[in-house]
Amino acid sequence: MDDIEELRAEIKKLSSRAVKAKMDLHDLSEDLPVGWTNIPEVAARAHDAYAMLEARRTALRALEEKGV
Repeated sequence: MDDIEELRAEIKKLSSRAVKAKMDLHDLSEDLPVGWTNIPEVAARAHDAYAMLEARRTALRALEEKGV
């Protein structure tokens, strides 16, 4: 059960990071064309944050289904 709780705590942190990355991307888009050179970096951070979050959510679902 500790693994599930640890994973839930990690997901909570990752979710916060993902939301921050989303907001950074949103803020960048509102300021365009200023800062257009930052698009790849900011978009990559948002992509990576959501990819990690989705991977952890998938892992949590698998653990919950096992009943571990």
